Amino acid sequence: MKEWSCCKRRSHDFSLFLEIAGCKKGKHTPEKPVLLANPKKVVSPTQLATKSISSSKDYSCARCRQGFFCSDHGSQAKQINATPANSVANNNIQVVEGIASAPHKKYIVDINQTQICRNKGCRQTFKEKDNHATACNYHPGPAVFHDRMKRWNCCNIHVKEFDEFMSIPPCTEGWHNADALS
Repeated sequence: MKEWSCCKRRSHDFSLFLEIAGCKKGKHTPEKPVLLANPKKVVSPTQLATKSISSSKDYSCARCRQGFFCSDHGSQAKQINATPANSVANNNIQVVEGIASAPHKKYIVDINQTQICRNKGCRQTFKEKDNHATACNYHPGPAVFHDRMKRWNCCNIHVKEFDEFMSIPPCTEGWHNADALS
C-alpha cells in the first residue's frame, strides 16, 4: 500500500499512486491547496462517474473506485451509473463529446468471478475476493531472447532451452492482475 503522508491518499497500485493529483501545484506538500470556485467547468462523462464515486466516503481508495474488493474496507464497491448528458446540461455543466477514448476501459468485476492472472509467469486462476498483496508470483520485467539465450530481464538466470526458460521461478510477489491491457 502506497500513501502520501501529507494528504493520506492511498493506492494499492503504484501507477494509480503516481496519478494522484498533488496537494499543491507540483509535488505533494503538507500544505492543502486553495480551491477556487469556477463558474463553468468542462467535464467528460468518465470524469462525472469518477467524481460521483470519489465523493462518497466508501470509495476513498483506488481499488474501491474501480469496483474491486478492498481488504482495507472489507466490501466491494457498488457500480454507479454516470449521469445522463441531458440532466447534466440542466446543471450548467457542459459535457465534452468526441474526446479520444481512454487507452483501455475500466470495468467492475464480481468478487466471486473466476479470473486468470495476466502477470508474466503466473497465469493462475483466482477470485478477486482472494486477491491480496502476496497472492501472485510473477516476473515484472520483459522476456529477453538474445543469441539463443533466454532470460527474464528482472532475473539474472540465463538458459538455452525454452522449457527451462518457462520453468524459471518468479522473482516478485504482488497482486494478481486480470487486466489484459496493463
